[in-house]
Amino acid sequence: MNPFKKLLGQTAIYGLPSILGRFLNYCLVFLHTNIFVTSNYGVQNYFYAIAAFMAVVLTYGMETAYFRYTSLEDNKDRVFSTSQYSLYFTTIPILVLLLLFSKPVAAFLGYPDNANYVVWFALMLSFDALTIIPFARLRVENKALKFASLKFMNILINIGFNLVFLLWFPTWYANSDGQGVIAHLYNPQWNVEYVFIANLIASAVTYIVLLPSALNLKGGFDKALWKKLFVYAFPLLFFGMAGIVNETFDRILLRYLLPHDIAESQIGIYGACYKISILMTIFIQAYKYAAEPFFFSYAKEKDAKQTYADLMTYFIIATSLIFLATTLFLDVALLMIGRDFREGKEIIPILLMANLFLGVFYNLSIWYKLTNKTRFGAYIAIMGAVITLTLNLILIPRIGYVGSAWATLFCYGIMMVVSFALGQKYYPIPYNFKRIVMYLAVAVGIYFGATYFSPESTVLKYLLNAVYIILYIALAYFLDLRKAIRRR
Repeated sequence: MNPFKKLLGQTAIYGLPSILGRFLNYCLVFLHTNIFVTSNYGVQNYFYAIAAFMAVVLTYGMETAYFRYTSLEDNKDRVFSTSQYSLYFTTIPILVLLLLFSKPVAAFLGYPDNANYVVWFALMLSFDALTIIPFARLRVENKALKFASLKFMNILINIGFNLVFLLWFPTWYANSDGQGVIAHLYNPQWNVEYVFIANLIASAVTYIVLLPSALNLKGGFDKALWKKLFVYAFPLLFFGMAGIVNETFDRILLRYLLPHDIAESQIGIYGACYKISILMTIFIQAYKYAAEPFFFSYAKEKDAKQTYADLMTYFIIATSLIFLATTLFLDVALLMIGRDFREGKEIIPILLMANLFLGVFYNLSIWYKLTNKTRFGAYIAIMGAVITLTLNLILIPRIGYVGSAWATLFCYGIMMVVSFALGQKYYPIPYNFKRIVMYLAVAVGIYFGATYFSPESTVLKYLLNAVYIILYIALAYFLDLRKAIRRR
């Protein structure tokens, strides 16, 4: 089968339910930014940034190790059960410690009166960690529809309880004058607390649904295999930690580097504007879900390297189109967040391009995963983390969250370039460098041209912007996409 059509089909299966689910989830941004003040939304973003760190610690690269050794070992069940046992052995003790010491941990995070936050996130992250390998097996077995359906279910549960807690409960409470059953179910002093609880419920239900798979450990625990898995995965822990520094640590730094009276508000604005890049992140996530197992399974084919090179070109075309669609119709996208959050719109094009660079880096990462040189992934990510921390420390006190956006762009751009250079040394892939640069340059040129030479008429502006996108698609079709479509 045409590998491009196969990967496109898998990406669509992963992506379409994800797009619908993420769009519904994105509606929560509209809900939250119109219900919460900017500081409340800042607290929410701060805790999810910390949760991202813990998620990496709890999984420590075992998902990628599972993908790698599933493609190498004959006994797939043994790889699955050994990986899953490993996560049980590490997740449960960490969960117990966080539950026992929730108050000191909450105080350390700066919220001594909110130990319940630590308890909720400890449970939620544990449920999520223990479903990582069952979800990975669905991807390996090409059960993309089931995978996407379960992810969609998680999102629907999360959204449903957000609506119940943030819209229905307050109305019920007001109509009953705070009397009766609702007085025991609803706390009018809570706001972001209900966001956390809704997420916890969604994670718990997802784990329960996947429990038969998570407990299907018939392959047993193979100590020798586990050592191989751990040696492969351990550098990815540092890669993941450094990656989270690059992705989310700016929210934490904003809280400590900006004046206390505006810090949480600025985090809220920054976090809301970051959400505008949802189309980019959805596509990259769907592509990663489909591409990672595909790359491993296709590695033995004679044309593997050329296929990887062509896929990079198509990836650039797709992400450049998303960049153009979002930036050229930014006024429409901004309607999805509350008015108080729109002052940060200048950072959205910067963050979109930063995420595009990150997507390219994910594509490039195949070289160190296929050559078992995962330590290089850790080195590159750590380098990126140093760049992120340094630039944020310099720029945040001067230009606030705008500095965080520029730091993100420079970090991912440098990581992308370094990974490309090292990859060409250890696992050379014939990427069409000139074509890739051309597509990016044209997309950026269109953006600047449409921004600085925009007609006053809104209707005319949108018509011209639509024409620009159509012309870009036509260019890509005649240069590259036509070849992929015709290939058998």
